[in-house]
Amino acid sequence: MTKRVSRATGFIYVLPALVFVCAFVLFPFGQLIATSFSSQSLLGGGNFVGFANFETAFNDAAFWRALGFTTKYTLFITPILMGFGYLLALLVEQNRNLLKIVRGIVFVPVVIGLGTSSLLWFWLFDEQVGLFNKVLVDLHIISQPIVWFTQADVALWAVIISVTWKVVGFGMILFVAAIQSISKEIIEASLIDGTGYWQRVWRLYLPLTFRTILLVTLISAIGSMLAFDQLYIMTAGGPRGKTITTVYWIYQNSFINFKLGYGAALSIILTAIILCGSAVQIALTNRTSKS
Repeated sequence: MTKRVSRATGFIYVLPALVFVCAFVLFPFGQLIATSFSSQSLLGGGNFVGFANFETAFNDAAFWRALGFTTKYTLFITPILMGFGYLLALLVEQNRNLLKIVRGIVFVPVVIGLGTSSLLWFWLFDEQVGLFNKVLVDLHIISQPIVWFTQADVALWAVIISVTWKVVGFGMILFVAAIQSISKEIIEASLIDGTGYWQRVWRLYLPLTFRTILLVTLISAIGSMLAFDQLYIMTAGGPRGKTITTVYWIYQNSFINFKLGYGAALSIILTAIILCGSAVQIALTNRTSKS
């Protein structure tokens, strides 16, 4: 009887979370799957078409081009976020008052909306009134202002700079927590052995915080694969559609071209790709924890 009461009590506690997940995750995802097998339009109507939308997606050169750009963006920005985040964590991991203030300053952009920060950086990069170009010219790093959004590669780096400023503080905080959780006895033993600082970082900090590194990598990679706001605001997919991401292409098909069924199919494909990547990352994490 006690076990039954305990189970019932536990079920009551998790019931709100279960209702939330069913209402806002499982049910919409089920609708997405059903829509992906139809020719449903944003204007209404639509018939069951089976796998026709998926066949169209696999033959859609624009979709694969968008997926290629998204992958490129992810491969570029993820190591940057990881590297800068870890270096900042090493600089501010000690609990001194000044370093606590620095941690807070670096973390502040994380709480700013991505749309707001993207609009801010769009104007900072403006070739006529932007502060970024003015600083570079005044420091004699460049001779004339850069037009950031007329070339795909330059526009990509403009977006990477803005996103790094926005989210690097999140990884920094996680890395600081991981470094501070390392046993003081282990650190003191390494100091007694005469280990230098960078040797300690390489042989002690990195191995002992590897699971956190994998976690932050996973979060950063998923966020990058779902990139939309920053590119929609800063580049609008230009120049000539070369900075259109996968989510941007899904948005265009679903809400500009009114092809909800096709957009749903593209969403399913992107979800499958992200799940496969996440499964590999989780497998690496589990393997690391066992070794």
